Amino acid sequence: MVYTTKQRYKHDLKVHEDDTSKQKHQIKSHFDERIIGMRHIVVFLLFLATTISYATRVSMSVTILGMTKPNKYGFPVFDWSQSIRDMILSSFFWGYIMLQIPAGMLTGRFGGRLLIFVSMAATGLLNLIVPFTANVGDWKAVIGCRIAMGLFQGLLYPSLHGLLGQWAPITERSRMGTIVYSGAILGTIIEMTIAGVLSESQWGWPSVFYVAGVTCLGWSVLWFIFGASNPGESRWITKEEMKYVQCNTGPTDANEQKKMPVPWKGIWTSLPFWSILLAHSGQSLGFWTLLTEMPSYMDKVLGVDIKSSGYLSALPYVAMYILSFIFSWTADFLVNRNLASLATTRKIFNTIAFWGPAISLLGLSYIPTGNIPLAVALLCVTVGLNGAHYVGFLISHIDLSPNFASTLMGITNGCGNIFSIMAPLSVSAVVQDETNAADWRKVFFISVAFYFLSNLFFILFMSGKVQDWNEPKSRATLEDGFKSDKKSMKKKETTGEHKF
Repeated sequence: MVYTTKQRYKHDLKVHEDDTSKQKHQIKSHFDERIIGMRHIVVFLLFLATTISYATRVSMSVTILGMTKPNKYGFPVFDWSQSIRDMILSSFFWGYIMLQIPAGMLTGRFGGRLLIFVSMAATGLLNLIVPFTANVGDWKAVIGCRIAMGLFQGLLYPSLHGLLGQWAPITERSRMGTIVYSGAILGTIIEMTIAGVLSESQWGWPSVFYVAGVTCLGWSVLWFIFGASNPGESRWITKEEMKYVQCNTGPTDANEQKKMPVPWKGIWTSLPFWSILLAHSGQSLGFWTLLTEMPSYMDKVLGVDIKSSGYLSALPYVAMYILSFIFSWTADFLVNRNLASLATTRKIFNTIAFWGPAISLLGLSYIPTGNIPLAVALLCVTVGLNGAHYVGFLISHIDLSPNFASTLMGITNGCGNIFSIMAPLSVSAVVQDETNAADWRKVFFISVAFYFLSNLFFILFMSGKVQDWNEPKSRATLEDGFKSDKKSMKKKETTGEHKF
């Protein structure tokens, strides 16, 4: 039978797909994916990394109240104005944004194992010296430590995205991604609960930093022993599991991926990428306004003491932690049952994560002063619904480009955290009287506007398909071009509309 060029290409592609499908079926038939394997250990360690890093990141939000209030155990008390306190809270992000893009590129080229190790170990050491530097250099020294801490933690998220791309099989990626990134919520809950208790205990506010430092260093030891950038580099993984993961992760082979140049023009001219970038920015401003300023709002407006403030401030994040898993399993259900496409699912849950909190914040801004139960209830709704963003924009980088997901995360996380810096600083600029609920209402209005507009752009322009610039352009001959195109189309088929 004589084939035209197009018919020949389709015939060869069909044969290639059938062979690959048989190969995957054979691997699955010899490997029980329900068995706990090395990929689960790596994901669990990454979950601990986000938990611990976020705990150290948000600890200052509660601890700063203990550092500026008299205590009965003789620990130093600092006379810091609201503007100084807001500078301390925002200083973390001054360093955090600097290494985002370089970290994404380095992860794609060298893997994430070393970068995460350096990030966590340095964070631990810096936490240990915060009490000393505060006593010696006052608020300027504390800001210096927070900037350095942000600088090293800037390596974390791009590395996480790259590692998930290598370790999380397509059929497990939604749950694994939610598990890893939900550690940020759990870390927030733990720190907001414990920081206030430790600050008022006989060990005082310095103990918050000592506990954080030791925990970071302990995790670093575990990661040094068990961590790996990909299954091929792991000393502990079985051959069967390695084949299973490598056959179902989707992106290009790790060695091939390291040689691929970053398609900067394709990235910056992609509207779906811009939709993720703006969504990340809106999320950062809204989320970090609540996260950094909620203890102060509880203390100044509602009149809640520091220990109760820690407990009440943590409640919304408990709601967020629980709901994030419900959203994750619901997203899987919608896609796996073909009830909604991947792109539609992303948009549905991003809308829940953005417009839901926007409506709740409007209600929160008009609550009468002193109505603690209603305020806490609305805060729980606001922050809880925001947990849907884990299956919204946050995982969409891998949808657009499995090969450059870490670089995309570095860009969006870096730009997004410029808005994280603006969060506490905007409070200083807007709130003239810390006890005036009307001033805090203006802060909430700013967050509502960002939530609404950024999600609107996401709805209009987000795509669930792998972008053309994800694969390098072929420079081969016509005959080789058939093979290259088959490979490219195969990757898009297996990694584009994959199920999270």
